[in-house]
Amino acid sequence: MPTESTDARRNRTYPRGARPLAAALLLLAVALAGCQSKHAGAEAEAHRLVASHPLRRDVSVTRDYVCQVQASRHIDVRALERGYIERVAVNEGQTVRAGQLMFKIQPLTYQAELQRASAEVAAARVEYENTKLLADGNVVSASELALVEARYRKAQAEEQLAAAHLGFTEIKAPFDGLMDRLNVREGSLVEEGEFLTTLDDNRRMWVYFNVPEAEYLDYATRPAGERSRPVRLRMANGRLFAEPGVVTVIEADFNSDTGTIPFRADFPNPDGLLRHGQTCNLVMETPVPGALLMPQKSTFEVLDHNYVYVVGADGKVSQRRVAVREGVEDLFIVDQGLGDDDIVLIEGLRQVHDGQQVTYDLVCPDQAFANLKLPAE
Repeated sequence: MPTESTDARRNRTYPRGARPLAAALLLLAVALAGCQSKHAGAEAEAHRLVASHPLRRDVSVTRDYVCQVQASRHIDVRALERGYIERVAVNEGQTVRAGQLMFKIQPLTYQAELQRASAEVAAARVEYENTKLLADGNVVSASELALVEARYRKAQAEEQLAAAHLGFTEIKAPFDGLMDRLNVREGSLVEEGEFLTTLDDNRRMWVYFNVPEAEYLDYATRPAGERSRPVRLRMANGRLFAEPGVVTVIEADFNSDTGTIPFRADFPNPDGLLRHGQTCNLVMETPVPGALLMPQKSTFEVLDHNYVYVVGADGKVSQRRVAVREGVEDLFIVDQGLGDDDIVLIEGLRQVHDGQQVTYDLVCPDQAFANLKLPAE
């Protein structure tokens, strides 16, 4: 059979597009080879097992409690006498000073009663002075003088009472505070004891929050210095209130329905930012000295219980149940189930099973926890 020469092969004509197609196939083969190499590297990385020891460190646990903000003095302002509101001297939301006039009830009736009582006092005084002169001259007995004097003292008491009733027609602020909504307007007829408005002393706020029994026991058994640590308020916009507070009161009784006990923290409020009735979150930091820490990713749950894989001296992993106190950022505080010298699997948990012989990389806790969030000591 005749053989095609080299020059003939060079001069041979190929169909349109045949050369580009061959080049594309060659590039595809190279790319597939590269992908297979990367896949093999990723698979090797996925099968890498990493273990470490637990980390022993002092940490602070932050707990948030829903709380209710109340003014240290929050009172109802009520009418002391019956009558028509002659004047409303304040406005809603206004800051008032102690002794400032707030409401004035029409005083005409009470002025007339005071004038009548004053007249009775004047008459009783004249009678008393005349009778005393007669008694000094032994014209009347001492007992008659005593009766006249008693009538005079009674008239004076009635005058003082009438003056007090007249004074009650002017309702004044008992302390510096912030006015709430007005419940009456000028010209309104009010009865004795009728609600007019409320007045808040917002210079110091009382913040009430409920603490579960277990956390109450932890708090109550701390040294006195730790119980006086400052607490903070996280407001509705997510920001922390500028002024720190301190827990001052623990109420006497637990709520048997909720298993909680009310605490009260006091906060200064120099700028008046906090208002009575606000709802915030109280933030309390609890120190946990010498806590045993493990990454949360090193644990897994089975039927609501937490477990870790512990590597034994024989190189086999065993599933072990641990008691987790609570989470701190990316970590768990472990109360029971682990010791400082245990080797715990922290990477590759899904690639092993209980009792499996494994090969792993053991890293020191400082390296294993380097990229995890640790609270400040």
